[in-house]
Amino acid sequence: MFGGGGFDPQKMQQMMDQFGIDIDELDAEEVIIRTADEELVFTDAEVQRMDAQGQETYQVIGTPETREAGEASAVESGDGDAGGSGGIPDADIEIVANRAGVSEDDAREALEAEDGNLAAAVERLE
Repeated sequence: MFGGGGFDPQKMQQMMDQFGIDIDELDAEEVIIRTADEELVFTDAEVQRMDAQGQETYQVIGTPETREAGEASAVESGDGDAGGSGGIPDADIEIVANRAGVSEDDAREALEAEDGNLAAAVERLE
């Protein structure tokens, strides 16, 4: 019907190499997308990272669970990899510390003052 169709995987890889595109599969345990109104939580997602000439793009494939914004997640309730105080995840502390160029203690304090809002915590520290 389509004349033998499909892409030749070797030719596709050559084209990607020629354009400087590299794709990696990530072994993600959970992906959370937070919006002002809701959280989309992917617990069993396939995640690919594509690096095209220094620009990284992520593709998430799966079916999310939808939660209202502000609902307690496993991380916030202490079931996950949360920081020592206030239920702030260590990953969030690290992000704020790196982005603002401050210590993790300062980042934790800013996150606690801003109720876990990463953008507000970074802004507070800059």
